[in-house]
Amino acid sequence: MKRRTLVTGSAALLATAVTAPGPLSPAAAAVPRRAAAPVRFDLPAPSGPYPIGTVALHLRDTSRPDPWTTGRPCRELMISIWYPAAGGPPAPVVPWMPPRAADSYLGSLGLPPGAVLLGNAHGRERAPFRCAGGPLPVVVYSPGSNASRSFGTGIVEDLAGHGYVVVTVDHPYDAAAVEFPGGRVETTPPGGMRDYAKGLAVRTDDLRFVLDRLAAIRAGDGTDLPGGPLPAGLREALDLRRIGMIGHSLGGAATAAAMHTDGRIAAGASLDGGAAGPVVDAGLDRPFLVVDTYGKGGMETNPALRTFWSKLRGWRRRLTVAGAAHQSFGDEALILPQVAPLLGMDRATLEGEVGTIPTHRAQAFQRAYPRAFFDLHLRGRGRLLDGPSRDFPEVRHQR
Repeated sequence: MKRRTLVTGSAALLATAVTAPGPLSPAAAAVPRRAAAPVRFDLPAPSGPYPIGTVALHLRDTSRPDPWTTGRPCRELMISIWYPAAGGPPAPVVPWMPPRAADSYLGSLGLPPGAVLLGNAHGRERAPFRCAGGPLPVVVYSPGSNASRSFGTGIVEDLAGHGYVVVTVDHPYDAAAVEFPGGRVETTPPGGMRDYAKGLAVRTDDLRFVLDRLAAIRAGDGTDLPGGPLPAGLREALDLRRIGMIGHSLGGAATAAAMHTDGRIAAGASLDGGAAGPVVDAGLDRPFLVVDTYGKGGMETNPALRTFWSKLRGWRRRLTVAGAAHQSFGDEALILPQVAPLLGMDRATLEGEVGTIPTHRAQAFQRAYPRAFFDLHLRGRGRLLDGPSRDFPEVRHQR
């Protein structure tokens, strides 16, 4: 379940990134040099028919102190809600990652200020909700460890643009960088989060709490809305009878664990995540999608995941994607190839992170298959998961 990603500062990667070059010769040093243009990452436009709105919320679970740090009497979370929005005068788009969190994240990689510009997402801040068809299914997204809720924005925007309400969750002190109102940023401890059993338990509690708060908000409780009411129409849009959950890496394992403890979650999907805890032997009786790779402790080498798979009693699919690696299932598949030269990352190391699958095919998978899963199990439509597709020859199915 451990993510080997940029933000973890894996030893080999960062050792390469910060190795100093040899001294310049006097003649070379005398040549005037221009600063390199910054690398800019902009997320490709989503494919859905609806404009997208988003709002960030600061939640406080007063029933438990923060399990990762002393001095905080309650567990604090940051979430973002993404949803179909009305047209009309445009509200400002939100950044892909909140600015101070982005500075912290890039700084943790050893990148100098201004070397990388993380651009904007497509969600318009606090835009009014609008979507035909009544209340919408809700999907909760949990990222990998030492990551950020921003890393799944491409998947999230695609779902929202096709008529879902999507809630992304940051898990502080497990996440790369979490920015709270007022500019406070909380990061993982040096070396990253390493107690994965505890991390899984904390995330399970976090996710159940988020569902509790969504239910309270739907009922009209404004406790966690210090910025004012939700965007017009959004509270009524939450159909909490149709809840799905999806996660990457540790977020995938947390999806399975949360489903085991919370029957409100109707369907779950794991993007190259493992399985741990009681759910391994108990299994699940609701739909579950396993997206697996051969190189990251997947089913071929992970006995716990094989046991979990064997205990699934509801609808199940296992998908493998030819050429994919662990970071092929989120925005890092797009970011890493751009910043690899700045980090001194050679081709073999890059392929170990994002695989050999072409970027546009990784993105096509991210847009098609999570939505197909939730369309099938929260809306009762769609055939993509019936079996192999000529449009996706790299995807292999197992029932």
